[in-house]
Amino acid sequence: MPENTFIPSPIRSRPHLDRIGTTIFTVMSKLAAECGAINLSQGFPDFQAEPALFDAAHRAMLAGRNQYPPMSGTPELRRGIADKVAALYGVSLDADEEITVTAGATQAIFTAIAAFVGPGDEVIVFAPVYDSYAPAIETVGGKVVYAQLKQPDFRPDWDAVRSLITPRTRMIIINSPHNPTGALLGTEDLDALAGLLRGSGILVLADEVYEHMVYDGARHASVVAHPELAARALVVSSFGKTYHITGWKIGYVLAPPALTRDFRKLHQFNVFTVNTPCQLAIADYMADPSRHLGLAAFYQAKRDFFRAQLVGSRFELLPCRGSYFQLVRYEADLPDDEFACWLTREVGVAAIPLSAFHAGEQVEAARAQRIVRFCFAKQEATLAAAGERLRHC
Repeated sequence: MPENTFIPSPIRSRPHLDRIGTTIFTVMSKLAAECGAINLSQGFPDFQAEPALFDAAHRAMLAGRNQYPPMSGTPELRRGIADKVAALYGVSLDADEEITVTAGATQAIFTAIAAFVGPGDEVIVFAPVYDSYAPAIETVGGKVVYAQLKQPDFRPDWDAVRSLITPRTRMIIINSPHNPTGALLGTEDLDALAGLLRGSGILVLADEVYEHMVYDGARHASVVAHPELAARALVVSSFGKTYHITGWKIGYVLAPPALTRDFRKLHQFNVFTVNTPCQLAIADYMADPSRHLGLAAFYQAKRDFFRAQLVGSRFELLPCRGSYFQLVRYEADLPDDEFACWLTREVGVAAIPLSAFHAGEQVEAARAQRIVRFCFAKQEATLAAAGERLRHC
């Protein structure tokens, strides 16, 4: 046989995997690196956490805490999470039966979907939607059902959601503060959702990773503090977002005991557990509540600084009530995906097109809206440099 003869592989991917591409965040970050652009696309800080957090991890390592922790997480961290939830939301959780530490929020979301959604089950999500939800649902054979958030403030239309519920609806995924829009769900929204689900077996998966980044005096309305919803919900949060350590990949899930038991059945074979010294470091660090309570003011200052950088630019700033993302509308005769690439290559600032958070027929409509997302979880010097370029593009 000639040396360079190509032999077709007998291995074929499963059909649903053919529909899953590379995440837009990886694509735009790679393009930013290639072009030497300021990366305001992917949601991670370009600044360090406090040295006290790293010192705590070092102490745990030196103390010999380097072996497997319990599958559900170290007792120290689960107790710390329970204390935080009690202080913030007035809810007493059983640290052993209702809290599970995960390898980041994305793993928590995937495992929750895999544990409770099966072939033919329908899951309602709100578009624009964070891009990990649909692939997770489709991987386990579920069907994604899209409810559209209403502009200009990206609010749910609960009557429209009611019309989407069928006997096959298994789960509804909500995200507040919302990525990518920065919108918030209020207690009236949670009440409306509870009313829709009353008497059903539908579960709620609540993505609350930006729970501490809520601005202008607003309060985060957590599902864990809504007794009717909490009884049927898995609530996800992220230490990576809270303490500027996205690379540590540590999050957690709050859920009633019956849901926690089923979640852990998959969690134990999905990742089994999460690294010990970093769990212990977070438990030590979060004992000072000012470290998460101060995040709203910290990130609101960054939001306001970045918005000020765009005054006089070609961009229209949309409201941002939470998260660390700012949507802007631009004036150019380019759809948003092409504009984001142009902005990265020619202006030197990377953003995410809003259409990346849509699917199907909604993608073209989103492209035409001419909206992109910037991340402002950056040093002021980074934001100022980006602002200088954006004001003159």
